[in-house]
Amino acid sequence: MGCFTARSLAACKLKIALLEQHGDLCTGVSRANTAVVYSGCDTKPGTLKASMCVRAARGFGDLCDELGVRYSRCGSVMVSFGRRGTGVLQKKLEQGRKNGVPGIRLLSREEVLELEPNLAKNVVSGLYAPDTGTVMPWELCLAAAENASQNGVDIFLDTGVKKIVRDGGGWRIYAGSRVFYARGLAGCAGLDADKLYEAGTGPVVKIVPTAGDYFILDTKAAGHIRHVIFHEPEEKGKGLTLVPTLDGNILVGPTDRPIDCGPPEYMPDGDRPPQIRGFETAHEGMDLLRALVSEVMPSLPIEHVIRSFGALRPNPYLLKRDESGAMVLDSGSIGDFCIIESDDGSFINFAGIKTPGMTCADELGRYAAEKLANRLGAEKNPDFDPRRPPPVRLRELSFEKRQKLVRARPDYGKIVCRCKDISEGEVIDAIRRFPGAKTKDGVKRRAGAGLGRCQGGFCGQTITELLETTK
Repeated sequence: MGCFTARSLAACKLKIALLEQHGDLCTGVSRANTAVVYSGCDTKPGTLKASMCVRAARGFGDLCDELGVRYSRCGSVMVSFGRRGTGVLQKKLEQGRKNGVPGIRLLSREEVLELEPNLAKNVVSGLYAPDTGTVMPWELCLAAAENASQNGVDIFLDTGVKKIVRDGGGWRIYAGSRVFYARGLAGCAGLDADKLYEAGTGPVVKIVPTAGDYFILDTKAAGHIRHVIFHEPEEKGKGLTLVPTLDGNILVGPTDRPIDCGPPEYMPDGDRPPQIRGFETAHEGMDLLRALVSEVMPSLPIEHVIRSFGALRPNPYLLKRDESGAMVLDSGSIGDFCIIESDDGSFINFAGIKTPGMTCADELGRYAAEKLANRLGAEKNPDFDPRRPPPVRLRELSFEKRQKLVRARPDYGKIVCRCKDISEGEVIDAIRRFPGAKTKDGVKRRAGAGLGRCQGGFCGQTITELLETTK
């Protein structure tokens, strides 16, 4: 949200700062998700979420072209194995049509198996959505940040917001070791969105995270699925999702489980418990995923797991006062995108943007930027360039183009990551591009080194040395 909002604001004549509390971008909620660009079948008609999702999915290829980001419009098949699931698929078909999702249709058992022959043979029906796709979330986030920086946005890392106070017609922000003054604010704080807004205006919403578990299969499983597969279970609950990633792996997950994040009621002092658990996996979550795989696609080679990870969902709840005057959660999580604005419109806060948040990141960024720019009377920036040159991806090039690159820069001829065929030159590029990698995880998110079968066992030491020596 922050990277795309900053990028959209850069299209106006404004001085913009992006404040990030961690030492790198894309390390909070954005670091772990299902990597799906949703079509809009799952969103309630008439909501902001529905209109944004359908519009975003339709234009996602163009967005990725602008940012030099890889994207696969592979389509999705939502499958059912019984009467209840088929009924849900019918409702999603009607919902998708109301939302204007193009090309969606119900499939018979035979049509489902023709598209995905490795599914369990007792599948009953399916819902096909051609606009569903997949992207690398890290690539998308960091590309937006790079493009924002290229257009004049100042990015401050290790600059977490501590306090926000009104100052005349604007806001004074105490962040890291600095103090900023701004006439407009966009809050994009993920799990801390409630605390951020409260710091400037008072309590309105509470984020109650839940966790999800995933595992990733080696590229040996590549080709086992052709589309994103959503499973609608016969019993209420979250089914299985299978994603054919851009790197040839298969992503399996997520689960949906509660985590220990303190008492459910609002905490008057605004303090969060010392540690929020959730980025780790749970045994029960991994066992559930394996059980669902055996039900939905028993031939999927789950013995080829190379990585598991956990993720967090920032579920937003409105707050209300009980009879004693204490602030407590209102009933039911907010279903639509939760966007809160100050009375004068100078502070827009994204509080609880979950699925399809990644799909709608650019749409949401434009939404906030337009509102803030109009309030501030900002003119269009005629020098704004939405295009970001893509990084070198050696393995995607022809042999002739590789040769030409290596002649110009011999470090492109030294393979560092054998699993992904990534060169020393690509790692150095990941370190030098702004905002560049400072850690092995940062290199992994930018260049992909360490994402393969050995999970950095072979290239880790070399990458550490390059981080120390690259200027």
